[in-house]
Amino acid sequence: MLNAIVHTLHVISAGAWLGGVVFTTTVVSPALKSMGWNEAEQARVRSVIGHQYAKVGTANLVLLLVFALLDGALSGFGSALYSEYALLAVLFGLVASHGVYFGRRLVELAEARKEARNAEKAQMLALRRRRLQRLSFGVSMLNILISAVVMILATYAWAG
Repeated sequence: MLNAIVHTLHVISAGAWLGGVVFTTTVVSPALKSMGWNEAEQARVRSVIGHQYAKVGTANLVLLLVFALLDGALSGFGSALYSEYALLAVLFGLVASHGVYFGRRLVELAEARKEARNAEKAQMLALRRRRLQRLSFGVSMLNILISAVVMILATYAWAG
C-alpha cells in the first residue's frame, strides 16, 4: 500500500512539474508579450513572476526528487528510475541557470537599453537581449521536453 501511495505522489509531482513548466512557457510568457508594455516593464514583471514561481517550482522539483527516490527505495531501482534521476539532475541545472543567469541578465539588458544615451547602443542592447531571449526560450523548450520524459519515466517506473 505504501508503495502505491509513494508512486502515486511521484507521478503527481512529475505531472505538476510538467504542467507548471508548460503553463509558464506557453501561457504566461505569451500573455506578457501581448500586454503592450515596454521591454523594461515586461522584463521586470517577468522577473517578479519568475521569483514567485521559483518558490513553488523549486518545492515541486524537490518533492519530485524525494518521491522518485522513495519510489526506487520501495519498489526497486531500475533503468527507468536511474534515467529519471539523471534527467532530474539536468532539470535542476536548467532551472538554476534559467533563474540565476537568464532572468537577471534579461532584466539588466532591458534596463540598460532604456537608459542608453544613443540609438546605436540601444540597438545593440536590443539585439543582445533578443538573442538571449531566444536562448532562454530554447532552454525552456528543453525543460519541457525533459520534463515530459521524466513524466513518462515516473509512470513507467511502476510498471517496469
